[in-house]
Formats: sequence, structure tokens, C-alpha cells
Amino acid sequence: MLSFGQRASGLQAPAFDENRVRAAAGVTMVVGAVAFVFAYFDHQYIPLQIASTFFFVEFVTRLAFGIESSPVGVIAGLMTRGQDADWVSAKPKRFAWTLGMGMAFSMMIITNSGIRGMLPRTICAICLTLMWMESVLGLCLGCKIHALLVRRGWASKDPAFEVCAHGECAL
Repeated sequence: MLSFGQRASGLQAPAFDENRVRAAAGVTMVVGAVAFVFAYFDHQYIPLQIASTFFFVEFVTRLAFGIESSPVGVIAGLMTRGQDADWVSAKPKRFAWTLGMGMAFSMMIITNSGIRGMLPRTICAICLTLMWMESVLGLCLGCKIHALLVRRGWASKDPAFEVCAHGECAL
């Protein structure tokens, strides 16, 4: 396993299976939704504290070792076993996961330092929306931001841009 994604046959750069990525987004969305419900309706923030810490560790693991090695990635791999891989460029997904790691880190600090109320619930709602967009619609906002940065010359182009999901890397 490569830390930046697997090399699919015929591709020059690392890639991830889009099916696994979307399944992982769905699993994290469910965990986050349960934590959000406890925080929003019962004002119990312990599930949100646990979920945000877990998500931070999850994203760090994805970035360091790939989705194949992360806890949710393993579950997602089992869920998508038997499906043909839909390879997409690793670089935009890694960028999106970096944004996710930043949001999870923020939530971890906010919730574990005792901040309650609208701030953590709003950040959580934004995260849930992004995970829903990825898992249900296949729309990766972090990938779109990465493509914008590449078009502006603020980020380097991925040599395997032709395999990006939904043409996100098209320049």
C-alpha cells in the first residue's frame, strides 16, 4: 500500500477508489449525525467530543497511510468489496481530507475545551453537509476547491488529472 493512494493499472499517479471514498464519507456522516443529534437536541456534547477526536485521527491516518489503512476506510472497503474500482486522482481527495482534518481538529479543540452552543453545532452541520454531498451526490467540494487552486496556479496539477471524479481536474 502506498501512502498517497494505489497505482491503478495504466495510471501514472496514485489514485483512490471513488466507491470506497464515497462509502467512507457515508460512514463518517452517520457517526457525525448521531453525535450532532445528541448535541443539538439533548445538549450532550460527549458524543461530539468523541466523534471529532475520532475524525481527526481518521483523517490523519488517511493522509499518512491512505484510506486503505484508516479504520473507516477498512469498513468502506468491506462495504464496496466485489464492486469494480472507479479510480480517481488521489491529489484532490487528499486535499479534501486535509480540509476535513482541519475541521475535525477545530471541532476537537472546541468541544474538548468546553465550548458549547451554536459554534460547534454549526461547524458540525457544515461537516455533515459536506459528507452528505460526497457520499450521496458524489460531489467533493474540497476537490472543486483544489481544481480552482490549480486553475489559478496556486497548486500543482496532478499528472493523472484525467481520472478525477466528474471532471473536477479539467482545466
